[in-house]
Amino acid sequence: MDDIASQAQLSRATVDRVLHGRPGVSPRAVRAVEQALLDLDRQQSQLRLGARTLVLDVVMQAPQRFSSAYCEALEAQLGSARPAALRARFWFGEHADVDDAVATLNRVGTRGRTAHGVLLKAPDEPPVADAVRRLTGRGIPVVTLVTDIHDSGRVAYVGLDNRSAGATAAYLVASWLGERPGDVLVTLSRSTFFGESERYQAFRGELRALAPRRQIVAITETEGLDATLRTLVEKELGAHPSVVGTYSIGGGNRAIVEAFATVGRARLVHVAHDLDQDNLELLHTHTLTAVLHHDLHADARNAIRQILRYHRLLAGAPTSSPANVQVVTPFNIPGRLSPS
Repeated sequence: MDDIASQAQLSRATVDRVLHGRPGVSPRAVRAVEQALLDLDRQQSQLRLGARTLVLDVVMQAPQRFSSAYCEALEAQLGSARPAALRARFWFGEHADVDDAVATLNRVGTRGRTAHGVLLKAPDEPPVADAVRRLTGRGIPVVTLVTDIHDSGRVAYVGLDNRSAGATAAYLVASWLGERPGDVLVTLSRSTFFGESERYQAFRGELRALAPRRQIVAITETEGLDATLRTLVEKELGAHPSVVGTYSIGGGNRAIVEAFATVGRARLVHVAHDLDQDNLELLHTHTLTAVLHHDLHADARNAIRQILRYHRLLAGAPTSSPANVQVVTPFNIPGRLSPS
């Protein structure tokens, strides 16, 4: 009962009422208990009797395709957290909502003081940074994932070296287009995600050096959601007939491909990020030219390591360690990720 209450962030009395079908509980509480039971059931094999148990809260604002992939990667690594046992709670949202991120961070650990660390992907905004500082001030370490948050007091950043990734994308696009004329479409999910901004600035600077005549048509504030992207890409393609290539920073590549097809335009090069299920299928069919990849399983192990270091369960202090970018083409898809 205590484990379920901790996982659901509800009182023990509320959990008792839900489990025994008593009145006086909200639909939200029922859903929270149901989700807690699912999470605990999945993570049961990772917990070890006699080990100190740490509870991690994963707060992530990202399209469902990415948050699901990260959830799977993290749960696969929970058993590697020796000498501790780890349990994870998930707070996912598809929209980059500063107020929601702050409210979620403020809730973390307030009931029973059970939070031992937070893994966070959220906009780089002052209210979010303030919320992170409040958590660290209460002894709850925060590790930022994929995208960093300035002046927040977070203990470490874990994820891709975004500047290197953006520069690599520019090199690939310029090389594949060669002397053929045309401009490049760049899509972002949110300008307030610091990691995406880093990728874009590095891409723009390197493309200007390699191919100064090429122009960039940028689309942002799409949330990386397919419906929004499809509409905006179709609009920009209509206004910019010179676009011949794409660098997708914020995802939604299936929608981008569909938008090009709808307006009857060819893409000579299309570079994307992350080997999620959509991108794997698009890469396998040669619809994408290349995907800039970093291993989410390695990221999850690294994030866990920084939390354990903070609690002095491993030697050393928490340290940021950006991952090197891997260029994946249809011919070198990692074996365990290849679509069947």
